[in-house]
Amino acid sequence: MGFRTLIAVLCFALLAPALAAARPAGPPVAAHQVKVRDLAQIRTSKVLRVLVNQSRNSSGEVRGQPIGVEFHRLQAFEAYLNGFAGKGQAVKLKIIPRAKEQLLGALQRGEGDLVAPGELMELRPGVAVAASDPVVANVPFVLVGIKGGRRYARVEQLAGKTVALANGSAAGVAIDNLNQKLALRKLAPISVEWVDPSLATEDVMEMVQAGIYPLTVVEQPIAERWAKVMPKLRVDRRVVLSAPGSLSWYVRRDAPLLGASVDRFLAAYKVPANQDAAFVKVYRGLYKVHYPLARSDRQRLEKLRPVLQRHAREQKMDWLNLAALAFKESQLNPAAKGASGATGLLQITPAAARRVGVGNIQEVDNNVQAGARYLALIRRKFFSSPKLNERERMAFTLAAYNMGPERVQAMRAEARKRGLNPNQWFFQTERIAMEQVGMGAVSYVNSVNKYYLAFDRERDSLEPQTRKVASLK
Repeated sequence: MGFRTLIAVLCFALLAPALAAARPAGPPVAAHQVKVRDLAQIRTSKVLRVLVNQSRNSSGEVRGQPIGVEFHRLQAFEAYLNGFAGKGQAVKLKIIPRAKEQLLGALQRGEGDLVAPGELMELRPGVAVAASDPVVANVPFVLVGIKGGRRYARVEQLAGKTVALANGSAAGVAIDNLNQKLALRKLAPISVEWVDPSLATEDVMEMVQAGIYPLTVVEQPIAERWAKVMPKLRVDRRVVLSAPGSLSWYVRRDAPLLGASVDRFLAAYKVPANQDAAFVKVYRGLYKVHYPLARSDRQRLEKLRPVLQRHAREQKMDWLNLAALAFKESQLNPAAKGASGATGLLQITPAAARRVGVGNIQEVDNNVQAGARYLALIRRKFFSSPKLNERERMAFTLAAYNMGPERVQAMRAEARKRGLNPNQWFFQTERIAMEQVGMGAVSYVNSVNKYYLAFDRERDSLEPQTRKVASLK
């Protein structure tokens, strides 16, 4: 049902006292606390608050260039609304990024006026939220793997296989439904690996391209968009995972005039022919995470494990964080040379090493000791707040290791001013970095994070001594 149909329903409701007094369905917390903001109130406030999926696919912006697929549409919608605005009624967009699974709840609580997720969403019965007419209709889920890997022609071939999904992915429901059909045929279910919340859909696809995850399931337009900048991805359209759905925007049911405006806009909107030009220009060459657990890399890591573990333990760190940083910085090559005198496994400079009391960083032990101490110094001095969880603390520390702690602190201050979460690097403070310095630092932190997660998945096999001790207890 579109928003214009809703207007008629609501007008009828105004004539029926019993219905007019009824509360809208949905969580009780939203029913009596939210002040209604329909189009008139939005025009009075001059701000349209748009809740967006925080993924870079949906809402990324790099140095003033809108890269997220929804940005183009939202900017056009802003222009559309202002084309009908009276004097003093022009509105500006306020973009509010949230994790996908939080979007509809935030809308119900009145924290935004409109949700533009850029991905398929499951709208549960009884919520006080309505979907727009389709932004993009007939969107299927497709299987995404790596070129050269096994090809699949039928759903039955996925029995017993594992797919990795980003948090909030509507593909989870599609796979649940498929598993019911597989069970009727006495076939093994498809397993879902729900990935770390620091990863968006595009991050999962990069890790599939690297061979870290075997497969993922993604909306076809998203898969084909990212395949333009991830050339090793294989988008398999032959396996029908579910009936196609519709990408939509969402508003509260008690904002029917805003909803009707959305539907009228979408009916006339045409996607620009060059919509992905800036996207391809910015991202091509950035998504190059490698598989870090090939046989030769495992052998190098095994040789380095004692020194990495010792210095990580001294600084109260997870040694796999040092391992991931070393893989990103030097591919685990102790003889690596970098810019500005950076050297060794962790590519630390002599000046940074002297700051933490270490010399002769050509020696592997000294190099790791200096890097670990320097990371610990940054963490302790700038990111020790208990408001940061450990994954975010490490992300901020890595960002500071890459571009300096003072700059990162300034970005956190700007994030706070913009209403972003200054205690979250992924998808929040990193947005300021994308705007101010481009994708370099963001890609750096993301790459180290992905290597860490790849190592963490194999922790048992990478820590044989730990496993042996545990078995003796």
